[in-house]
This record gives sequence, structure tokens and C-alpha cells, in this order.
Amino acid sequence: MPTIQDVAKRAGVSPITVSRVINHFGYCSQQTRERVGAAIAELGYVPNSLARSLRSKRTHTIALVLTDITNPFFTTLARGVEDAASQAGFMVILCNTDESEVKELNYLQLLLQKQVDGILLVPAVTESKSIQLIRRQAVPVVVVDRRVPGIETDVVRCNSEVASYQLVNLLLELGHRHIAVLSGRKTVFTAEERVRGYQRAMREAHLQDTETVYYGEFNQQSGYENTRQAMALDPAPTALFAANNFISIGAFKALREMGLRVPEDISLVAFDDLPPSFVMFPFLTVAYQPSYEMGKKATELLLSRLSAEAPDGYQEIELPVEIKVRQSSGVVRATVSI
Repeated sequence: MPTIQDVAKRAGVSPITVSRVINHFGYCSQQTRERVGAAIAELGYVPNSLARSLRSKRTHTIALVLTDITNPFFTTLARGVEDAASQAGFMVILCNTDESEVKELNYLQLLLQKQVDGILLVPAVTESKSIQLIRRQAVPVVVVDRRVPGIETDVVRCNSEVASYQLVNLLLELGHRHIAVLSGRKTVFTAEERVRGYQRAMREAHLQDTETVYYGEFNQQSGYENTRQAMALDPAPTALFAANNFISIGAFKALREMGLRVPEDISLVAFDDLPPSFVMFPFLTVAYQPSYEMGKKATELLLSRLSAEAPDGYQEIELPVEIKVRQSSGVVRATVSI
């Protein structure tokens, strides 16, 4: 098995220079880095990461704990995390909780045992116990996409309440007065925020008596089932506000099965966009969150904590949300009957 001394001899440098190149520490010319890289490739040398972590007390790994990797929002967010981490010489461990606090805590116990250097966390529930668990091990943590009320911690997110308020006001300007919300689970912070934005817009329009909120899951099946329930009301809503992209897909399927056209018969707006690869052409009016930038910013903040370069005090970085108006939202035509 080749050693670091073998690499140094092949590259014509000292072992400490090889160590600097491997660990991205200290200055080395680009020419030296290329010679060391070529020697490593030729010899098939594999650095002993365990020995390095014991010396530095770092594993050069961070964890991303999120709720649904199948959702394009989180897939894109994860890419932003991976790109920023890779550029800094860190590896990323990905964990998917399915909005389960039990799974979240089990993953965190394992990650802490593996001695990851830091954790990016999308909390499964609003009243999360996870922050305290992580802090007891003195591991830096950044909360992504959501907040944990009552606990001071670094956060990178968008303001869901403001964006949903803007989406609902768009529908109100189009003449809609019966607007139903298809939300996620009530214990999830973003679900609560998006309902609050809806309620504020309806209250300011003096329409609080017509508020219609359906809680469920942030998935297609929930969107489908809650749409069927909403459209059975008398009068039925003239517009639906889906609290995420997956809910909107389920809602659209249910409306199509009922023979309803969007937006001719009913308007549909949603939180989070779908990637171009998912649709033939952009159709849905959405509140667009910059998920890639969110993942990148959160990782940069976490890495700054690891290098002790972050400002004093906890940081809350709020990224802008863009309302993208497309064909799925139209003026109110008439009360829909099923």
C-alpha cells in the first residue's frame, strides 16, 4: 500500500507538502499541486482520513437533514449544499426524514456518533427537540427553510407568510372571494406561516367568514384528497392555493378528473416552482423560492461557524421570494358547481 512518503518521492516534494495539498492547508503553487495530484493518481494513494480526523478533530463532513428528497425544491437545495461544501473540501451526508420527528432524532443521534462537523437541518416539526440535542454535543447547526420558534439559532429561509399573503392578494385582485388553502401538516412551521399569510389577506379583504383551510401532508395524495373535499363545498371555491408544488400536482389531477379547467373554471396557485424538466411549459402561478441559493447560503454560514469567521450572535438570513404569474390564475368567472 503506497504511503505519503511514496507520493512525496514520486512528486519530488516533501511529505509535508503532500499533506498540505491533500488537506487544502497552506500555500502550494499550482504546479506543485498538479505534480502531487499526478503522483497520487499514479500510485493509487488513499489518504488515511481517520488519522487526519484524529489529529485535527475534524471529519470534514457535514450533514443535511431534510424532509423529502423527492421534492424538486429540496433536491435543488441539496445541490446548492453539495456545491458549496465540495468547494470547501467537505463531504455531505444526506438524510431524509419524511416529516417524521422520530426519524429526525434517530438520524441526528447517528450523525453525532459519526462526529460530523456541522449539521444543516430542515426541522420536521415546529416544536423541535433537535436543536438542543445537537447543541449538547457542541456541534454547529443551521436551520434551513423553516424556523424553530423560541430557540435562537442560525437560520436561512424565505418568508412564507409574506409570499402567501402576496399570492392570495393576487387572487383577490382577480375577483376571487371563495379561496381554499390546501396546506401541509399543522405542526410544520412553513404550513403555519402560509396559512397565516392567507388569513391576513382574507381578513384585510373582510372575507374571514369565507376562510377555508385544509391541513394534510406536503404531498400529491394530500393535495388530491383535499381538493376533492374543497370542491364538494357549497358554494365551491373559485380558486385554490396549494401550499407546495407537490400539493398542486395532486390538486390539478383532482380538478382534471372532475372535468374542471384551469384557469377557465377555477384558478390554482402554489408555493414553489417545478423545474423545467418536470413540465412541457411553465403554467402554474407560484411563489418561487431560490432553493439552490438557500442551500448554498446555509452551507456557507455553517462553514463560517466551523472556521470561527461568522459574526457574533445568531444570524437569520432571509432570501427574497418572487411571485411568478402564469396561466393558472385567471379572473373569476362564475361559481363552480360539481
